[in-house]
Amino acid sequence: MTTSASPREPTPTDRLLAALGGLLSGFVSLAVAELVVAAARPEASPVAAVGGAAIDLAPVGLKNWAIRSFGENDKIVLQTGILTVLAVLAALVGVLALRHRLAGAAAVLAFGVVGAVAAVNRPDSDSFTDALPSLIGAVAGAALLYALIGRLLAPRPGTSPDRAASADRRGFLLVAASTAVAATVAGALGRALGGTRSRDAVTSRDTLRLPRPASAAPAVPAGAQLRVPGISPFVTPNKDFYRVDTALIVPKVDADGWRLRINGLGVTGEPMLSLDDLFRREVVERDITLACVSNEVGGPYVGNARWLGVRLADLLREFGVKAPSEGGPADQIVARSADGMTIGTPVEAVLDGRDALLAFGMNGAPLPFEHGFPVRMVVPGLYGYVSACKWIVDIELTTFDAYDAYWVPRGWAARAPVKTQARIDTPRSFARPEAGTVPVAGVAWAQHRGVRRVEVRIDDGHWQEAELGAEDSRDTWRQWVYRWQAEPGRHTLTVRATDGTGQVQTERRAGTVPDGATGWHSVVVNVV
Repeated sequence: MTTSASPREPTPTDRLLAALGGLLSGFVSLAVAELVVAAARPEASPVAAVGGAAIDLAPVGLKNWAIRSFGENDKIVLQTGILTVLAVLAALVGVLALRHRLAGAAAVLAFGVVGAVAAVNRPDSDSFTDALPSLIGAVAGAALLYALIGRLLAPRPGTSPDRAASADRRGFLLVAASTAVAATVAGALGRALGGTRSRDAVTSRDTLRLPRPASAAPAVPAGAQLRVPGISPFVTPNKDFYRVDTALIVPKVDADGWRLRINGLGVTGEPMLSLDDLFRREVVERDITLACVSNEVGGPYVGNARWLGVRLADLLREFGVKAPSEGGPADQIVARSADGMTIGTPVEAVLDGRDALLAFGMNGAPLPFEHGFPVRMVVPGLYGYVSACKWIVDIELTTFDAYDAYWVPRGWAARAPVKTQARIDTPRSFARPEAGTVPVAGVAWAQHRGVRRVEVRIDDGHWQEAELGAEDSRDTWRQWVYRWQAEPGRHTLTVRATDGTGQVQTERRAGTVPDGATGWHSVVVNVV
């Protein structure tokens, strides 16, 4: 007969095997949960749910540190960290179960409850079924741990204690090995079954034929791309375009089933649009530079692409929406993503004549999944967190007083026009260029205002005007180059830009919170 307490004093080998049993119970919990996820949805996975909750609850400073330290790998680091913590806790629970089997099993169940609570409290959760993967997985893991510890410690009648322990350990290892194989198969089966929806979405993207634009973007001017090694390309390839969002699992939305709901203050009816409905409207193509509010001075989270879509202003006006300046009752557009993210955008900015788009094409191809397939918002002149909703499924017209979008309660401003910035791409910090002519070059941006001038300063000298690449539009960045006659020694290179209104970029250094970083970008080089 087994009890919740050990029938004999555990040995170091017992503790090692118990820790292994705890790890295995955690593995089984996740594998069974993965199998159940196939019947629910990928976002209900315990790791995804807990990871999403961690992102939501993390302080702004910690999020900025993660983006700054790990860049677009921040989500991989987070998932790895969650799994590492779970592994350590599972091993400790296994050791605890040597003394108290029921307490160990209860601890595993408690982890399941945490995952279940996190899953049902996700913004995109609308059903208790999201709790099932965590709960069912935890029950399987708890039962396994209880059984393994019982096998490890229960002596067999008629044998000496030493032989009994040896025999039980062999039985423990046999059960553990067979369970590990079964769990691996279950997890793989769950991933295979759960991949059906993803495959449907991938197929819908692969077979999608984008419409030809009724209003095509002008050809990029020949002088927009400067011939300077090391400078950012004028058009950012899709694979290199920055990605900053909170989605641990990239939503795979089937284009055939996608619908966009438009509702709220001043909306006539409650339209529900399909992708074909958008294709039948006037399709436009525009070059627009996007920037992330998390971009530090000189940072990489900015990119320029050619977007294909429909004007959001035309769509809203078709359904009765008016700007506040025209007497409209709504001053905020709340865009909702398939993963529950909410983005708040000023109605006035969307309806003021700029090329705010519902985009479905990027650089001549359907949007990549990472960038919002099948449809996303693109609004020039505003940081992405207040304009660039990816995987958009709902547009609600409301007011800033009535609703705070996702980032506002977390310390970010409700309105955030892009600030004028210039960045040195080459030479890099601590480069060792040879004396002589050294091209100092980079990009500058002030979306929807344009860039009028870029200046470079060497050490504490006078500002020198740089050569500007041709302007594509006031909604795109501009390349620039200053051909420096470099002398040997250590030098500090600084850049600043002036926007199309004549406003010079401020020198004042400020962090990204609450509405974007400010300051001049500098690099230090050693000329040899």
